[in-house]
Amino acid sequence: MNILLILHHYLDRNAGAAGATLRLAEQYERKGHKVCFFSFENLPHRLSEKAESSVFPWFVASHIRKLVSQHPIDIIEAMTGDAWIWGNGWKKFSRNRPLLVTQSHGLEHTVHLQVLEDARQGRLKLSWKYPLWHGGFRLWEVAQSLRCADLVFMLNRQDATYAIKQLGISPARIHICPNGISEALLNLPFPDSPVTENAPIGIVQMGRYTAQKGIEYGVPALNAILSRYPNVKVSFLGTLCSADQVYADFDPSIHDRIRVIPTYTNEQLPDLLQGHHIKLLPTLAEGFGLVIVEAMACGLAPVTTAIQGPLEIVTHGHDGLLVPVRDALAIEQALERLICDRVYLKTLKYNAYQTAQRYNWADIAQQRLTLFENLLEQRRHPE
Repeated sequence: MNILLILHHYLDRNAGAAGATLRLAEQYERKGHKVCFFSFENLPHRLSEKAESSVFPWFVASHIRKLVSQHPIDIIEAMTGDAWIWGNGWKKFSRNRPLLVTQSHGLEHTVHLQVLEDARQGRLKLSWKYPLWHGGFRLWEVAQSLRCADLVFMLNRQDATYAIKQLGISPARIHICPNGISEALLNLPFPDSPVTENAPIGIVQMGRYTAQKGIEYGVPALNAILSRYPNVKVSFLGTLCSADQVYADFDPSIHDRIRVIPTYTNEQLPDLLQGHHIKLLPTLAEGFGLVIVEAMACGLAPVTTAIQGPLEIVTHGHDGLLVPVRDALAIEQALERLICDRVYLKTLKYNAYQTAQRYNWADIAQQRLTLFENLLEQRRHPE
């Protein structure tokens, strides 16, 4: 099959959605399919970041129209909001109409609901522009891209339920399909760390140091834990901000047990996570939570919020602990439980490691390809 992958990002293997798309493409190619891309890389370089997002669907429509007139394309797999113009217009006039697939990496509508809740609680002040773009036209674009798709991939059941009940998407067109992790993180030796009561404990938080990732609730919990347990250290990886910004949120007396690494690559993770035991992600909205799986593959037990993405990955009490969203005390209590019960911590760590092995891109890519082939066959031979 000839597959066109479309994403409103730059092609970066170490970024979330872009990295997932690139690894998926590698698996498609390994299985004998031809893959090409259309991304921000293909836009005029003079555009600003906001302009890129605004005009991208128009460039996508133009590119697809030219491409399908010159070469046979079987599958167009685009991120939400990217292919709605072509899907609602020019798709109908294509002689050999490709199968249009929309991939959600976290439904914008459910993220929007969390933003509104933060604003309602007075924790976030929204710009007057928010209802015009992120809370308005962008949501309309995403809904349009879902409605015109032949097939929709969602990362979690809550997003799928919202799309069905609130956006009117047919359940028959929606499939839950997770992301995978890098091959470099699969089947690593399990870190059989000591469980003695006084052995050092490492906690790590991976990802942007932002309000959406729950730092307002994670920071108080970590301040309390670090003050109470001198044998605990914390690392922040991939903050995309300076160490000083992170340190400003913590008591100066515990700064020597906090490490900040603004950027990293997936290949570095096994080394960076050595000496760590608990993965913290107090996120407020998460389509999937790939960093959870990556940490689990390195033998860490996750403590994360019971929201749409993590609920697809973590089974509470088996391979991690789930806590209510926006609850600093619950985060603190979960961390303390694992710090004080090392046998339980080791059990969760091992189960988490086993769970992570299921998320390999080869199997995930094959699931998608089978769906593609079945739908194309139905189109060729309708009943």
